[in-house]
Amino acid sequence: MPIVQFTPFSSIIQPDFWHKLTNLKIDVLKLSDDALTVSGSYSTGRTVKDRESGQEIALGCTIALGDGAFDEREFGVPQGSVRANGTFKNYNTIEDFKAADKTSLFNQEAEKIWNQILTTRSTALLTHFLLITYADLKKYKYYYWFAFPAFVAKPAWELNGEWKGAGGEFSSSQLGSIHTQLKLQKEPLAFFLVRTDTQDVSISPVEEYETFFANTPSSAQTIAFVDPSAAPDSPGWPLRNLLAYLRALYPATTSTVRVLCWRDEHPVVEGLEWRSRFGVLEVGGAEAAAAVTRPQAVGWEKNPQGKLGPRAADLAPMMDPKRLAEQAVDLNLKLMRWRILPALDLEKVAGTKCLLLGAGTLGCYVARTLMGWGVRTITFVDSARVSFSNPVRQPLFEFADCLDGGKPKAECAAASLKRIFPGINATGHQLSIPMPGHPIPPNPTSLAQAKADVEKLERLIDEHDAVFLLMDSRESRWLPTVISAAKGKIVLNAALGFDTFLVMRHGARASSVKEGVTRLGCYYCNDIVAPADSLTDRTLDQMCTVTRPGLAAIAGSTAVELLASLVQHPDGIYAAAPPPAQDLHATQSYAEQGGSVLGSVPHQLRGFLAQFRNMPLVGAAYDRCTGCSETVLQAYEKDGFDMLVKAFNDQKYLETLTGLDKLFDEGEAALEAVDWDEDGEGDDDF
Repeated sequence: MPIVQFTPFSSIIQPDFWHKLTNLKIDVLKLSDDALTVSGSYSTGRTVKDRESGQEIALGCTIALGDGAFDEREFGVPQGSVRANGTFKNYNTIEDFKAADKTSLFNQEAEKIWNQILTTRSTALLTHFLLITYADLKKYKYYYWFAFPAFVAKPAWELNGEWKGAGGEFSSSQLGSIHTQLKLQKEPLAFFLVRTDTQDVSISPVEEYETFFANTPSSAQTIAFVDPSAAPDSPGWPLRNLLAYLRALYPATTSTVRVLCWRDEHPVVEGLEWRSRFGVLEVGGAEAAAAVTRPQAVGWEKNPQGKLGPRAADLAPMMDPKRLAEQAVDLNLKLMRWRILPALDLEKVAGTKCLLLGAGTLGCYVARTLMGWGVRTITFVDSARVSFSNPVRQPLFEFADCLDGGKPKAECAAASLKRIFPGINATGHQLSIPMPGHPIPPNPTSLAQAKADVEKLERLIDEHDAVFLLMDSRESRWLPTVISAAKGKIVLNAALGFDTFLVMRHGARASSVKEGVTRLGCYYCNDIVAPADSLTDRTLDQMCTVTRPGLAAIAGSTAVELLASLVQHPDGIYAAAPPPAQDLHATQSYAEQGGSVLGSVPHQLRGFLAQFRNMPLVGAAYDRCTGCSETVLQAYEKDGFDMLVKAFNDQKYLETLTGLDKLFDEGEAALEAVDWDEDGEGDDDF
C-alpha cells in the first residue's frame, strides 16, 4: 500500500500584518523579544481552472495572517475558515534572528502540542505554528520563518486503496447534512467526527471520540477535518497531528482510520460533484507505544527556492510614499521611549495645534523643529512676501519664491511644509496684526479691515493650543498677548538681538492661578510704558533683523523645546519655573526637581552667543502690565474691538488704563523731592 503523502502548509502574510507589527514593535514591544500569541486562519483547499487545458489546478495549502493577528479583539475568522494559533517571536537585530536556536524553539512548540494532547485531550493546538521575525523598520523589510510542527508516524501511515471523491462513500444528502451541521456550530470545527446510521449522519468534536463512537461499528466511524489542501491524492498538513492525536489517546481502535478530507465550503448544487475526498488509512504495529513518548516532529517552511530557510517581505516598493513617510517621520521620537524616556507622552506633543505669528527666520526654524517633534497642525500668519534676502536665512523658502514680487510668506511656508511631509496639516494666512502706536485711519474702510483682522486673529488663536510670537517688532506682539491670555492659551515668545536672544513662556492669567502661587510674567511685564511705534523712521539696519546667522536656529529650537517640556509637565501652563540657580546636575530626576520628563521648564532663557551661554531667569507678573494684567483683560472682554481701537490710536490709553501714568507721576514727584547738591559740595564721605 502507498505511504500517505501530506501537503505541507505554506504561509500567506497580508501587508497589514507587517504594518501592525511595525506599530507594535515601536510602541509596545520596543526592545522586548518576549514571545507573543498570534492568530491565523485557513480554509478548505481551493483550485483554479486552467484556461487552455480546462484542468483544475490545486492552489497551495495555505495559512494566512492579517492585521488582527496580534489582538484577540480584532481577530475574526473569515467565513468558511478555521482558526490556528501560534507563537510569535520578534528579534531586535538580524544577527539575533540568524543566530536563534531554531531547533530548541521548534521543539518547545512541538512539546507544547504534545503535552496538550496528553493532558487535556484538546485539538486546539493541532494546527499550532511558530513564527520568528526580524523587522528592519528603516527599510520596511521583514525577514520571517514559519514552522508548522507535525509529528512523524513510525511506522508510516499507508493508504488502503486510493483517495476518492466523498460522494463515493457518502450520499449527497449525507454530505449536505454534514455541511449544514458544520454551519450551525458556535465555533468552526477544524476537526470533527462523523457517524453514519443508514441515511442519517451526525457530527461531533473529536474530543468526544469515546462517547460519540460508543457502540458504533467501525464502518460507521469517520474522522474528518477541514482540509486546506486541494491536491487530489494528498491531504493537508493538519491530518498529520490529528492522526498522532488518535494514536496517542486511542491506540487500540485507530490502527485503521476512515478519513474524510472536508473541502466543501459551499453546498453542492445539482449537477456538480462534492469536492471533499475520502480514504482509508492504516498503520502497522497495532499495539500502542507508550503514550508519553513524543514522536519526532517536522515542519519548517521552505523558502521560494525550495530550501529550508527564511523568507523576506519588502514592503517599500509597494507602499504609498505618503504612508511610508507617516510611519517614518516619528521613528526617532518613538525610539526615545525605548531606553531614554519611557514616560514621554508623544501624543500630547503631536496633538498640540501651533499658531506661528511670523513666517520669517524664527518662524521657519520653529516650524521645522515642531515637525521634528511630530506636531501635525502648524498655522502661519504673516503679512509680508518672500524677498530675495530671505531664502538663505529662512529655510522654508527658495529662489523661485522671490520672483514676480514674491509669494505671500505664510502661504508659501505652509506649502513648503507639505512638500517636506505631505501628512502635515499646514496652512498660511496673510494678515496684518493691528498694533498700539499705529493708529487706524479714521475712515470706515480701514476700520472695517482692522476689525476683520482682529476677528480673524481671535478665531485663529481660539482654534490653536499654543501661540508663538515670532514677529519683528515689539508692538506687534501686544494684541496676540492680550487675546491669548484671555483665552488661556500657551504663549511662547522669541526675540533676537545681534548675538543675544530671548525665549520665554507667558504665565497663566491671574484669575486662574491658585492663591499663594507666584504668577509668571509676560513679554510686557517689565515695561513701565505701553508698547509704541518702533517701526517709523528707521534706517536699513534697523528695518532688518541684523543678527548672527546661527542665532535664529538656536532661539527657534529652544522655543519649541520649551513648549515640548511644558506640554509634558503635569501642570501644563501653570508649571512653576525652577529657581535660576537650580542645580540641574543633581542626582534627582527632572520630575523630582519640579520639571517634566524632558527636564527643566524655565520661564525665560537669555542666550549670549558671544559667550556661548544661556541664562535662565524668572520674572514675576506685574499687576499693571499692559499685556496680561486683569485690568487690560477685563477691559478687552467687556468692550472688545472698541477697547482695542483705543489702544491702537491713543498711546496713553494703556498707561492710563493700568495706572502706569500715575506710577510715572509718582516717580517724577519722588525725584523732585530729592535735595540735589548742584554745586557738587557736600559731605566728603560721599
